[in-house]
Amino acid sequence: MTRVVSLVPSLTEAVAATLPGVLVGATDWCVRPAGLDVTRIGGTKNPRLDRILALAPDLVIANEEENRAPDLDALRAAGLDVLVTEVRAVPQAFAELARVLAACGAPTRPRWLAEAESAWSALPEPARRRTAVVPVWRRPWMVLGRDTFAGDVLARLGVDHVHAGHRDRYPRVPLAELRAAAPDLVVLPDEPYRFTADDGPEAFPGLPCALVSGRHLTWYGPSLAEAPRVLGEALRATHR
Repeated sequence: MTRVVSLVPSLTEAVAATLPGVLVGATDWCVRPAGLDVTRIGGTKNPRLDRILALAPDLVIANEEENRAPDLDALRAAGLDVLVTEVRAVPQAFAELARVLAACGAPTRPRWLAEAESAWSALPEPARRRTAVVPVWRRPWMVLGRDTFAGDVLARLGVDHVHAGHRDRYPRVPLAELRAAAPDLVVLPDEPYRFTADDGPEAFPGLPCALVSGRHLTWYGPSLAEAPRVLGEALRATHR
């Protein structure tokens, strides 16, 4: 059986759901599936390389956005096989998930992946499109910018975020500028910053705010199967 260390929470959930027992290590942020019993190797941005090496994995799975190139280079230099994914759109997520699972030893595509592809392909054309500001952090305020997976997810649900053409993928934008953009709504996920009803909406008086699941907005794994429904319901609740 292939021994795998995952440096990406989304991929951890995908591999654990498909190939139980394959994972031997995961980050401290890999919280799904609940009760995953593997060696913890630190954070996505500061993994304990010594712990990873001690596990002697056949494969380390990573992501070009979540993980730092110097860490991945160090693992390769130590002789480990490192598979790095790039996920910036929904179709790309399906292709990369299939690639990762095959590399981990899956003989066929799992049912959840087929269900996720079906859920997104069956999505109807939105009746109308709306604009949104999508913060992912505050103090300082940071928002979705160009070329992001979450931005593509929202676009497929009829929401075009106003900073999609920004030169940065996650730009810092002053709050006054976010308000001045006058979007139709503000989308507030609960990760990486945990926006809540009491922490976030008050910064945007007069604007509808959709509190959404960060896992369904930003994770690429089993959650993709229910993401269109879960996110769609949260977004529809803000219609004026």
